Amino acid sequence: MARKTIDCRMLPSESNCTVFVSGEEDEVLELAVQHAVSVHGHTDDQELRDGLRAALRDEEALQLESGAFVQLIEFHTRDLGGFDRIVEDWRERMGREATARWGVVAADRDRPDTYVEIVAFPDHASAMRNSDHPVTADFAKRMQEVTEGEASFRNLDVARVLRM
Repeated sequence: MARKTIDCRMLPSESNCTVFVSGEEDEVLELAVQHAVSVHGHTDDQELRDGLRAALRDEEALQLESGAFVQLIEFHTRDLGGFDRIVEDWRERMGREATARWGVVAADRDRPDTYVEIVAFPDHASAMRNSDHPVTADFAKRMQEVTEGEASFRNLDVARVLRM
């Protein structure tokens, strides 16, 4: 049986909850119901359970979906460790307010000291909340200290996800 996930960030919420649960379908559903009742004040009824069951995703499918937003950031540095430190500091300082789902930093084999960071968000609005956050503004400033030249950005709406 495929593992299932449910992510509060993908459900309508006034609290901007970031809880993410992964496991077997029945386990995830029960934990999601308990969470929805105890934290969000919902009533444990069939309507809640049906809505949560509809929000369940296969663990692999949640990685990126159509409608998501991806930012590609190309930068040059001889100090990748310095970049890693400011990313970790950003993650710690953002905490629950982070809207990024995941990121990858890849080294360009053909251009030494050139890297591309790929950061995924649930949607464009989430990415813009992340960009507008003061901690992200500080990150951008500190990034200039460990990189050479200006970073270039590409803002991409995910049109399709191809499963290979």
